[in-house]
Amino acid sequence: MAIDWSGAVGERHKGIAVALCAAGHDAPRLIAPPCHARWSRADVLDLLLHRLPPDTLVGMDLGISLPFADAGAFFPGWAHSPLDARALWALVDTVCAADPHLSATSFVDHVDLSAYFRRHGGREGALFHHPGAAHKRGRMRVAEAAQARMGCRPYSNFNLVGAAQVGKSSLTGMRLLHRLDGALPVWPIDPLPVSGSVVTEIYTTLAAMEAGRTAGRAKMTDWAAVNTALNTLGSHAATLETGPIDDHSADALVTAAWLRVAAPRQALWNPAELTPKLAATEGWTFGAT
Repeated sequence: MAIDWSGAVGERHKGIAVALCAAGHDAPRLIAPPCHARWSRADVLDLLLHRLPPDTLVGMDLGISLPFADAGAFFPGWAHSPLDARALWALVDTVCAADPHLSATSFVDHVDLSAYFRRHGGREGALFHHPGAAHKRGRMRVAEAAQARMGCRPYSNFNLVGAAQVGKSSLTGMRLLHRLDGALPVWPIDPLPVSGSVVTEIYTTLAAMEAGRTAGRAKMTDWAAVNTALNTLGSHAATLETGPIDDHSADALVTAAWLRVAAPRQALWNPAELTPKLAATEGWTFGAT
């Protein structure tokens, strides 16, 4: 299962798409939300807790944590900085308890924490650039540096500005992950289970690249391109339709097919840089090497 996620304000989002495929070569299919034309974040949480098919690998397109290794802390200099990813999730959910629809506005506007983020209106916090930051786009996790070596152009999860920003998606996703409350393991913060379902972070560009796209042309907006990508990944075409498809649905379909072929590769579950400390703090992006 691949979930294209959204950190936008509001209840229901065109940016959320869910696709599922079984073992074999059948095409992935889009999963409709239960009672509305668009998914809400709460709908996705309910799906994961109560309606997930058995033994499902769930990839979510978001950052499951924030940079830690570069500065030895998520929020260096702040006395209350959490010590690991699960404590970070709990902090985000607590600070944002009054924010509806699993949004995260209160976190990025927090009197202390806002200094670490780049926000709209030219509001770049004084601590957005830590001395250890290796890139002008802000602090990066070790997994994001690995993505960059593979030809991607990742952005800092502390960046909340621009079409490519992933900060809001990541923070809202952390609220969801906290509310899973151990019902599903989240790799690599939790060990990979011998059997059963597991949630992991994905980056849809990695799937598109293996499907024959370049990082700069990862987004697909027509069915012909999606079906070509699916065929490259060993999947049957999703439809005989032609014409447009929104890029969120395209990302979910292609990434679900990619997860099916990538999941058996043991090397992807054992990246060389993934130490126990890094797994507990920053996590990792499945497929980054």
